[in-house]
Amino acid sequence: MFISFNNPVDPDLGSKIGNTYGSMGWASLFMPALMGVLADKYIRAEIVLGICHILGGASLYYASTVTNAADMYWAIFMVSCFYMPTIALSNSVSYSLLSKNNFDIQKAFAPIRVFGTIGFIVAEWAVDLLGWTQNNNQFYFAAVAGVCTGLYCFTLPAVEINRSTEKKSFISRLGLDAFQLFKSSMMAKFFLFAMFLGAALQITNMFGNPFLGDFGKIPEYADSFAVKHSNILISLSQISETLFILAIPFFLRRFGIKQVMLISMFAWVLRFGLFGVGNPGSGLSLLILSMIVYGMAFDFFNISGSLFVDREAKPGIRASAQGLFMLMTNGLGAIIGGLFAGKVVDYFTDASGTKNWQNIWFTFAAYALVIAILFLAMFKYKHNRNEVIEIKH
Repeated sequence: MFISFNNPVDPDLGSKIGNTYGSMGWASLFMPALMGVLADKYIRAEIVLGICHILGGASLYYASTVTNAADMYWAIFMVSCFYMPTIALSNSVSYSLLSKNNFDIQKAFAPIRVFGTIGFIVAEWAVDLLGWTQNNNQFYFAAVAGVCTGLYCFTLPAVEINRSTEKKSFISRLGLDAFQLFKSSMMAKFFLFAMFLGAALQITNMFGNPFLGDFGKIPEYADSFAVKHSNILISLSQISETLFILAIPFFLRRFGIKQVMLISMFAWVLRFGLFGVGNPGSGLSLLILSMIVYGMAFDFFNISGSLFVDREAKPGIRASAQGLFMLMTNGLGAIIGGLFAGKVVDYFTDASGTKNWQNIWFTFAAYALVIAILFLAMFKYKHNRNEVIEIKH
């Protein structure tokens, strides 16, 4: 989704874009956890997933009617309230059904997850080639896709609810059991750094497309492929994802979660740094390399982290634990990323509205580098290569 506002010389434009994308973070503070509670204790997970997709589609249709930045904030917030839980719920449903059918989840999930990325690529190409990048057709397209996906969810095999007969505490009844994971020092640190990496993800989501679009103001690059078809160029990131997703089982077995997360963090440094030195002309290869690196940066954090959380959580709280992971990454992480990125962009934007994108991206690269160094020093985890991450339901 690309959100643009009409006043290119607005000195607070970076913050407005950051705040609008940050609405996803506020929604993620409570909606994934709430939907995880429903899926764990009251309504089958595939039904909750379908309802969220349908309501998300309806919200996208409403967003297509919005005409100003203030209303767009609340429209995207409403979309996010129903979309953000679907990521954790999709993982939870997949893990449950694979386990139920005696699959090795670590091996089987990655190839299945690839199809989600393929869908992302198809959507990006369709929006770009059909000329919908900056009009409402992208919202209509997404709304129809959401409703169709929701109806499909209702046809999935049932994911049984954990109906334990043991006496439950008030906290357990509210579905807050997943927060017990913070009792582990290792998991507390893991979630903390997941939050900071979530901020890095929001930075690239918010400003990747506007960055390429600004090259259109420079005559030398105005007619370049990267400017005219920025969505297709960005889709190389998702194509890269499909390859790195399939590599996750190998890297987790060989190196363990700490090394995989470190690889992700240094990949973010490269992602931002390459944006800082690339351009649609002689530097096009650097932009392409940044897109390729994105697959490693995103997958090695997002998919591997989800698998790790599922392994550490007890069976009765796994949907809630995925919701907690989403809260830390796409909730608090998105809020931090939105506020930080918006302020950085505003700081490097002059009175005419011209942005110093090189300084912006180098600042983001420095942020990712600091996070990587702190993670290396603080997260204590010794990987046993003979121990496979097995997820059992």
